Amino acid sequence: MPRVKYKDSDVALMARMMRAEAEGEGKQGMLYVGNVIVNRAVADCLDFKDVRTIYQVIFQVQGSNYSFEAVQKGNLFYNRARSVEKKLAKKNLDYWRQHPGKYALWYFNPYAPCPPTWYGQPFAGQYKQHCYYEPAAGTCASVYGG
Repeated sequence: MPRVKYKDSDVALMARMMRAEAEGEGKQGMLYVGNVIVNRAVADCLDFKDVRTIYQVIFQVQGSNYSFEAVQKGNLFYNRARSVEKKLAKKNLDYWRQHPGKYALWYFNPYAPCPPTWYGQPFAGQYKQHCYYEPAAGTCASVYGG
């Protein structure tokens, strides 16, 4: 059973985002970004209470900006999804979760060492240039459950 319901168009959309955000970090880095995307769709907490689909996650606006920089800046996100990224996205949607993205709801590239917290959320780990952050204990049980 998939972690979140999805259609073929969701697979392609997620694949485009994974590539745009982490192509330079290879397949493993793209899978961690995929973890964050799926985790946000599963989360019923914090900024993600009304976000249930992959489309809603990708195009979520927080403040006056899209949550994912790639949507705003265009870059690789607006290219067609390739089969390799589609396979990775499907893997994330169906079952794949691994540290440091296993429970993460956020990641970013600080261009410096990863801070121990980010907006009050604890550091989960780093993969190449991206720092991953999980929800603080007791704030988002839904992420840890599925």
